[in-house]
Amino acid sequence: MRVPWKALAAAVVGVLLAVPPVSPAHAAGTPYTVPPVAGSLSTYNVSAVYVAGVSSGGYLATQLQVAYSGRIRGSAVFAAGPYYCAQNTVTQALYACGDNIYPTYLANLETYTRTWASYGWIDPVSNLASRPAYVYHGNSDTTVKKSVTDDLVRYHQRFGASVQYDSGSSAGHAWVTPYGTGGCGVTAAPYLNDCGTDPQNAFLRKLLGSVAAPNTGPLRGTMIRFAQNTFAVGGWANGISMDTSGFAYVPAPCAAGQSCRLLVALHGCLQGYGKVGTAFVDRANLNQYADTNNMIVLYPQATTSAANPNGCWDWWGYLGATNYPIKGGAQLETIMNMVRRVDG
Repeated sequence: MRVPWKALAAAVVGVLLAVPPVSPAHAAGTPYTVPPVAGSLSTYNVSAVYVAGVSSGGYLATQLQVAYSGRIRGSAVFAAGPYYCAQNTVTQALYACGDNIYPTYLANLETYTRTWASYGWIDPVSNLASRPAYVYHGNSDTTVKKSVTDDLVRYHQRFGASVQYDSGSSAGHAWVTPYGTGGCGVTAAPYLNDCGTDPQNAFLRKLLGSVAAPNTGPLRGTMIRFAQNTFAVGGWANGISMDTSGFAYVPAPCAAGQSCRLLVALHGCLQGYGKVGTAFVDRANLNQYADTNNMIVLYPQATTSAANPNGCWDWWGYLGATNYPIKGGAQLETIMNMVRRVDG
């Protein structure tokens, strides 16, 4: 049977042209955004601080949670393993904290944590008891194996944290968001995957206790682009593989002085501003919840360097200092300087 393709194509074009044009209303899966404006971080009426992150940002989020547990009330981690997993060794980072060829030596990690707390290098581990921790791992993630993330859950449990583990999706190695541009199971830039779910609702509910529905209309807050040099240890962000600029989304009620929470959101490798622009900042599905839940979102930015070509956060010691996972570690302290400014 011969199909009259030219006639058929002409008919289809005619039908398409006859359909009224789509109004400029927002397309599904595309978030409303606000352009960043240059400014500085201010001090707000912050009632509690939380951290979230993916991949290297997930590892750094746990470092912040453990080292500064007196200030940070809970964490949400996608696609990462336990605290101090790499033990300052690249080989361990590759084969125990991404792959599972080597064990994570979870008992040793617990011992390090308790010992460092006794030295005062990190906050008391008693702070971790009953603290909310949300952990996410996708079944298509082969970058960080599930057994590695399982050990993050076990690590939290050893200190009595209240853990929610979401391990049922088919996600690849990514931050899963309704505004993801990648299919659920892929592992590809910008590492923002749409699995038809809303993990941000789940983890904010876990961290905050309850959560209002997100703002799906135009955003009502301000996206501030600020200089990270102001907060960087040594005064030079690039010197510690952090970008010159970071971002903070401030809802209008927070700017007006209402009580608000602060969430530090940490991108993963190849996901910072220098690699994907504001994709993570815009599509993480956090600004939408910030608007309706009085929550400031701080987006620190890592960048590339000779020792860090993928713009990862320092969770294995690439900066050359062994104090990277404890209080005073260059990137941790820089981010906490930002938190102290916002938190007052």
